[in-house]
Amino acid sequence: MTSPLLEQLIEAFRVLPGVGQKSAQRMAYHVLERERDGGRRLSQALAEAVEKVGHCTRCRDFSETGVCATCASPSRDARMLCIVESPADRLAIEQATGFRGLYFVLQGRLSPLDGIGPRELGLDRLGDRLGEGEVEEMIIATNPTVEGEATAHYLSQLARGHGVKPSRLAHGLPLGGELEYVDRGTLSHAFGSRSEIPQ
Repeated sequence: MTSPLLEQLIEAFRVLPGVGQKSAQRMAYHVLERERDGGRRLSQALAEAVEKVGHCTRCRDFSETGVCATCASPSRDARMLCIVESPADRLAIEQATGFRGLYFVLQGRLSPLDGIGPRELGLDRLGDRLGEGEVEEMIIATNPTVEGEATAHYLSQLARGHGVKPSRLAHGLPLGGELEYVDRGTLSHAFGSRSEIPQ
């Protein structure tokens, strides 16, 4: 018979994405057998983050202040606004590119079956922001999934309605990949959206 507190700890670890019963059990045993100090630090950091981290009022990214550092920075180009599904997507773009514009984080994508519509994604707030007249180009960086594409279409209509030029991240063949190993959907999309080679 297992300790009720241990069972509670295992169940608590299962809230993490991709963590099943066995993984949660391994994590719980590891913390109790070898990392009690680490477990205390984790517990404290988690409690503090859950209590103090909210959302930026401008971009909806995670922030401890009303307006995040990116939105508050005078060195960012407010004419370019990149729309992403999650804070992780924003971080990926920030780390991999030289993008110096601003962001808007949807915190999801349109999914009517799951009850996620424009209001849940903050698109009313995005519309207000586009209506301010500062944004000239809206870069849509939603994921190339069915929901991501539907969200991108909705966003492009919203941008055009405010006189803002919508653009979409390119999709297609991975750099360094070989055609014979690329999945059919990706290859079909890349072939259909081919572009002329500049001189």
